[in-house]
Amino acid sequence: MNKITADVIITNDGQPLTNTTITYSATGEILDISPDIFPDTRKLNGLLIPGYVNAHCHLELSHLRGVIPTGTGLIPFIKGVLQLRDFPEDKILRAIQAADQEMYDNGIVAVGDISNAVDTVATKEASKIRYHTFVEVFDLFQDFMLQRTLAEIQDIYASHVRDRGHKKSYVPHAPYSVSDELYEFINKANAEEQVSVSVHNQELDAENELFMTGRGEFQSFFRDIGMSLESFSPTKTTSIRHLLQRMDPSKNTLFVHNTTTSSSDISAAHAWSPNVYWVTCPNANLYIENRLPQYRHFIAQDARMCIGTDSLGSNWQLSVFEEMQTLKRYQSQVPDVDIIKWATLNGAMALGFDDLGRIGVGLTPGLNHIDVDVVDGVFDLSRARSSTRIV
Repeated sequence: MNKITADVIITNDGQPLTNTTITYSATGEILDISPDIFPDTRKLNGLLIPGYVNAHCHLELSHLRGVIPTGTGLIPFIKGVLQLRDFPEDKILRAIQAADQEMYDNGIVAVGDISNAVDTVATKEASKIRYHTFVEVFDLFQDFMLQRTLAEIQDIYASHVRDRGHKKSYVPHAPYSVSDELYEFINKANAEEQVSVSVHNQELDAENELFMTGRGEFQSFFRDIGMSLESFSPTKTTSIRHLLQRMDPSKNTLFVHNTTTSSSDISAAHAWSPNVYWVTCPNANLYIENRLPQYRHFIAQDARMCIGTDSLGSNWQLSVFEEMQTLKRYQSQVPDVDIIKWATLNGAMALGFDDLGRIGVGLTPGLNHIDVDVVDGVFDLSRARSSTRIV
């Protein structure tokens, strides 16, 4: 047995604890939480928190680390990903393995991972991390792609693991890339499963413009990749309202990025379903668009926020701790304890890993130490020196 304490322990089950010892086993199971400090208790400066949950990642793009320039904007970024196809398979697989290990070393215990292929299957089968694999579908409103997607995607889905605590589901890529026929397929395929779904949402102004008017930068994007938008009809609504009319409100739904999401869009989503979660990837937003969401709109509506890293093609590292520090540097009005909850409990709930994200007897949530000065119970995550996995 191991005994450990810190200046403040964030269990996510109530108020932060002080003068408290956590006893845990060699496997990380929490055996006891005691309001005492024992002679053999290991004492740490700063915080003890549950393991991090990375609610949005693209593990299969790990080989693109440092390849795509920063600050290009989303549409040039997407074009860059589409053009970067010719990488040796062994390099892709090694990068995936290294990225999984990097996340584990950074204290991440669970990941919501987007997959368009089978490249990540072997790594996930051997990983110490639990994955909810979001098998992503899109057809760009093209009939020929619809039929090809339906023919290929089920084999990809079947290849991904759903044992040892892993989960998987079909998900749409984004409102600008999925036809009504694919939403119907996704909803039907997931209907009997207790799974979450994820969708990229409102990453740039042009996305809303496409659905409001049928014009804008996405028209040029489709032309540039040799495809037509003839079968697409603007809905005269924001893109998220297009999604709300087509997705299943009974599923935990992770809206990802939300860079241009308005207060009224948040209200509409909350009225649509009580199962809505909002995933922010601040470093990826800065990498691609040099822009962050209006977090005050989400906080004002008590939105359940989660944190993701996105891919190594759009980030400098896969570290939820680094995302937390970026949030504090750019959005210092967000309370530190809320950011910790975004990084742990909310992500676990969103992905359906209800035994993670909180410290409680009988649970194995992982434990992370954040080295930060605490004065009278107050701390500043933007000044934290490091985050270290304990177990």
